[in-house]
Amino acid sequence: MKKIIILLLALPLLNLSAVESDRIFSASNAQNFTKVGADGGQFLKIGVGARGTGMAGAFSALANDLTALYYNPAGINEQEGVTTNFSYTSWFGGFSHNFAAVAFPISSQYKIAVSMVNFTSGDVEETTLLQDQGTGRNYSVDDLALQMTFAGKLTEQFSFGITAKYVQLAFADVSSGGLAIDVGTQYDTGIEGIKFGFSVHNLGTDHAYSGEGLSGRNKINDYIQTLPKDLEYTAYRFSLPLMFRVGFGKEIYSDEMNQLDAAFDFVASSDSPEQYVFGVEYSWNDLVFVRGGYLVGHDQLGLAGGVGLNYNSGGFNGALDYSVNPTADIGLINRFTIGLDF
Repeated sequence: MKKIIILLLALPLLNLSAVESDRIFSASNAQNFTKVGADGGQFLKIGVGARGTGMAGAFSALANDLTALYYNPAGINEQEGVTTNFSYTSWFGGFSHNFAAVAFPISSQYKIAVSMVNFTSGDVEETTLLQDQGTGRNYSVDDLALQMTFAGKLTEQFSFGITAKYVQLAFADVSSGGLAIDVGTQYDTGIEGIKFGFSVHNLGTDHAYSGEGLSGRNKINDYIQTLPKDLEYTAYRFSLPLMFRVGFGKEIYSDEMNQLDAAFDFVASSDSPEQYVFGVEYSWNDLVFVRGGYLVGHDQLGLAGGVGLNYNSGGFNGALDYSVNPTADIGLINRFTIGLDF
């Protein structure tokens, strides 16, 4: 069984190396990178949860709550019992980014999680070139990912996670849909609190928009007396942003009341330059948490920070986290996360 699972984990990585290496690793910096924004489904690159984003995203090796479903699905193996997580992000331009997940054990070694990620604009007033004051109609952007994750521990130190998801992108009266998978592993060396994480995200089918917005009626030639013809526009196919993440985490200091962890992530994406992420998390009495981090290689995001509170009792645990990510030109991005364990 272990050999079969390891083989299943390795196959997508071999495919990544053989087929997508030129898409991911051809970039060296933002100045000479020519595929920025070439992929669709950009909401899949927005960080989930106030804990990881408070560390600027350096979380793939340390992730051990349900927000690990974004950074490294293997991380949910650290959860015990039934766990839930809800996260809200106030994005710029009136957009919001929402995450909800629930996980439960199916045996002593394996867990299943169901989650949802939604990115929405709410109602936006429609304008056109001829009606720049508005048409009286509204439209919206509504992107959605529905996900199911299977995770388990092969040994006490090595864990894995596989996420299958259906991704739907919708804009006004056109939409697209397709399937994708994420694969992740974590390894706890057991030496000086050193941990490693590795994950690949959004391996899946191409998308193409369809819907009423691509249909219409028009005359072929305005100078010839003919009836209008039905038209159907063909949309170009596009890929989801393929992401590759490698992380390292280490316990720097620990005693009965205090703990300090540090982490580093390297992130490569098929449509953006490589990014390097550094983060730290300090906890006092497993009750109060302070986090910080810095992202290198992004034109808007850089410094990050956050705080958290934990409540632990006999049969119920709760966590409340907040993070803030200043941007270069578009203001602050605020996130709130609530986690409940039963």
